[in-house]
Amino acid sequence: MKTPHVVISADMAEMLDDAVLTLQEFARYTRTSTAWIEARVDAGVLAPASGEGNQQWRFSSATMVRARRIAHLEQVFDADPQLAALTTDLMEEVAELRRLLARQTGGQR
Repeated sequence: MKTPHVVISADMAEMLDDAVLTLQEFARYTRTSTAWIEARVDAGVLAPASGEGNQQWRFSSATMVRARRIAHLEQVFDADPQLAALTTDLMEEVAELRRLLARQTGGQR
């Protein structure tokens, strides 16, 4: 029996409990390899929520969304991992500022 391929959207990922994904699960859901993730953790671009050493790492859903964005920027724009992470940081900051502004203005622009 073949195991079905599960695709989790960024919106759905934010509903997952934090720090539940193993390295292998994280790689599968972000459509990357474990080596890609390990390299990004070593570079300080991604951070596991818990665990000592890659076999005990656990990743949060927020980190999964971040990893997908970084991988996308690296692939589409041939971006350096550090540049992709900085761009992702700025995207997250803009989104947070927009949420705060919407709350303050009651959703009106």
